[in-house]
Amino acid sequence: MNITSQIKQPIIAEMELFEKKFHESMTSKVALLNRITYYIVNRKGKQMRPMFVFLTAKMVSGGIVNERTYRGASVIELIHTATLVHDDVVDDSNRRRGFFSINALWKNKIAVLVGDYLLSKGLLLSIDNGDFDLLRIISVAVREMSEGELLQIEKARRLDITEDVYYEIIRKKTATLIAACCALGAKSVIEDDAQVENMRMFGELIGMAFQIKDDLFDYSEEAIGKPTGIDIKEQKMTLPLIHVLNTCTTQEKKWLINSIKNHNKDKKRVKEVIAFVKNNNGLAYAENKMVQFQQEALSLLNNYPDSEFKAALTLMVNYVIERKK
Repeated sequence: MNITSQIKQPIIAEMELFEKKFHESMTSKVALLNRITYYIVNRKGKQMRPMFVFLTAKMVSGGIVNERTYRGASVIELIHTATLVHDDVVDDSNRRRGFFSINALWKNKIAVLVGDYLLSKGLLLSIDNGDFDLLRIISVAVREMSEGELLQIEKARRLDITEDVYYEIIRKKTATLIAACCALGAKSVIEDDAQVENMRMFGELIGMAFQIKDDLFDYSEEAIGKPTGIDIKEQKMTLPLIHVLNTCTTQEKKWLINSIKNHNKDKKRVKEVIAFVKNNNGLAYAENKMVQFQQEALSLLNNYPDSEFKAALTLMVNYVIERKK
């Protein structure tokens, strides 16, 4: 049994019912929209976000989920899908999880409108059922994700990112949505604000570790046999690079910044940058930080009694930093 199936095991019935409810939550009277949403539903990823919602809810409540939990998971997935559709337009990307992206098949205008539609469906699902507490959690996440993306764009132009700014970017851009999943799962079944905050923090820490792991893939040869250097080509400042920029000599820093700004399409130069970051402790430093976030996340589970849900969440945290792609 692969690791994702192991994690899903304690919530397998919930995930099956969720898929049905999620599909229903997307329906429209417009045939074109239904065709596109059908395409989206049939090309789903690992569905880690709804898994976080259900596992968190069941861990904090001793195994209970309710209709609010299902709605919360659907809202998260609707909004996450909306952001992916919009991201593909922004990045001019033709592929998503190995399939054609919405904008590649139906053009940008339709993709933007579909993203807007999914976003509004998510908001209305909460409003129509009076889940205003859950809607607040989601809305904060959407605001933070937008701010994170814009902060990254602003900083990438100047290449002057400090480590603190980098953490702020990934906290908003990536971690905030996983934090919302965990807070939402808890809030759907209990009223204890301290526990909801504890689970929000748990999700945020996993999200931080998750993004650093993604950064490391740019330098790793495991998944695809050769380092890709895509982040360097796109002038994205990731943790291994930031650490090296902050610790190398002025001369080396000039060379690095010049390479990223003016030679990021030169394959040989990108290879040299990758080698320089590796040789100057960039990867080891980032890996160390990733493990710190992972350990901090796991420590937040200590207060909960042992259960299959807690075990699955622990497995999920470890999977985040051990995954190969």
